[in-house]
This record gives sequence, C-alpha cells and structure tokens, in this order.
Amino acid sequence: MDLLLSDHRDQVGESPVWSPAEQALYWVDIEGRKLHRWTYADQQVQSWDTEERPACIALHATGGLIAGMETGVFHLQPQPGGLLSATLLAGVDHPQPGMRFNDGRCDRLGRFWAGTMVRDMSLAQAAGSLYRMDAQRGLSAPQVQGLVTQNGLGFSPDGTTMYLSDSHPSVQQIWQLPLHDDGSVGQRSLFVDMRDLPGRPDGGAVDADGCYWICGNDAGVVHRFTPDGRLDRSIDVPTSKPSMCSFGGPGLDVLFITSIRPGQPNGDDVALGGAIFATRPGVAGLPETSYRSA
Repeated sequence: MDLLLSDHRDQVGESPVWSPAEQALYWVDIEGRKLHRWTYADQQVQSWDTEERPACIALHATGGLIAGMETGVFHLQPQPGGLLSATLLAGVDHPQPGMRFNDGRCDRLGRFWAGTMVRDMSLAQAAGSLYRMDAQRGLSAPQVQGLVTQNGLGFSPDGTTMYLSDSHPSVQQIWQLPLHDDGSVGQRSLFVDMRDLPGRPDGGAVDADGCYWICGNDAGVVHRFTPDGRLDRSIDVPTSKPSMCSFGGPGLDVLFITSIRPGQPNGDDVALGGAIFATRPGVAGLPETSYRSA
C-alpha cells in the first residue's frame, strides 16, 4: 500500500470522492473543518476552511460539491484565492443538541443520502437518522431511525440495494435495504455482523463486481464482502483507524482510504494517523453519481 500524501494529516479524514472531470480527489477533515482536493496531474493538495464541521460530500452536477454538515445540507463551491462559498440547501431539525451529519453519498439516480449522529459517541444515543435529499422534494423526513453512529453508505451497481452500517461499539452491524425508484427504502436486513470480525464498520464503497468494501476502524483493515455477505479478502492499512474508502484514479482502479488520527497515538499511528492511503486492489470501482439539482 502506498502513502498518498506523505506530509498531510487530518484529525478526522472522511468522505473521499473522485471527480473524473477534474481528475482529482476531494475529501474532508471533519474536526479540522477543512475541505481538501488532491490533483492527480501535479500531486498537489489545496485546502479550504469551512465554518461548520463538513461530514460528508458528493459531487454536484452544476459544479462543486453537496455536503452534509452540522445544521444542514450545503452546496460548497471552491473559489479562487482559497475562498469557499457555502449555500444552505436544506436545514435539518435535529432531535437534540450536539448533533451533525456523518456519512453520505449519492445513489445511482443522483439523490444525496446522509445520516446524522450525536457527536459525543460516549453517550451511545440512538438519535441518528438517515435522510434523502433530492431537487424536487428537498430534504426528506427520516428514512431510517435509531442509529447511533451512522456509516457505511453504498449502493449496488443496479441501484436497487442500499448498504448502511452503524459503527458504534454497541452495534457494529452492516445492513442491506431495498431501494425503490421513488426513493423509498424497505426493511433493513442484516448483511454482516462485524462483532465477529476485526474492526468497527466505518465508511464503505461498492466496486464494479458488486462487492462491498468497508473500513474496519480500530483494526487497521479494509474488508471486501461479496453480495451474499461472504468475506472475500481483507487489506491491511498502516494505521489503526481507516475511516472511509472510495475508488478513483483515471481507471477507477485505485482505492483511496482516509483515516483518523487517534487522540493518543501509538505505534504507526504516531506518524501515519490521519494520512490518506492509496492501493490498487485488482478490481475497479464505479463512478460516483453527481447530485442532480434539477
């Protein structure tokens, strides 16, 4: 596995998304309140400050990114000179203080899905919900409720199955949910119980074979599961807290992996916690669908 950015470290690196048009990787540092972009051609990183914690991002069809943050869903548009415009698309009515969005991405039809969580994970409160955002109807009512630390969003190649995880130590499960054309979801069913495997199920991705990749947070691994829930392989990551993975690169055959810097790093985490890694796992991913605003 190759270290992508040898001198860059995030507090909570999350939500890598590849832009084919720009041949660039975007991602966020939630607690650092940063949006980053790494450009393939020159291997350089550019960063923008955000006023709120940026939790998850996806490409926006008109340019820039759609983002789930603290108070709602925003359209982020990087500007020259290091400026970043942030336009609120929809506010969210959290059931209690101290919450934010967490993991999110667009489905195959260009709808943005994102879930919420209580920032203080030690409270173990199942106050989080999963929301859908589309141009015609705006931000939906909660589509899935009772989540502690929502994570792991992914969509099957045909768009009919949603993957969703809860990475809190008290849950550690991954589910499948039927996803219908009208944006409604069916009952969730257990896909993988991660309590039987290394790592808590953090951010995920789906490859061109329909297999599901999930970061095993705290265990320094990324797992690949077949569509029937069988563990296919595990890839070691040289830091204990990989947070989310996604495919990118010119051939969509590079797996990018963000990570979190532990509060009290030890071992490899001292040097590599919060770094971004890249590996070629031998399979390709699918292009991320942009949010369709019309």
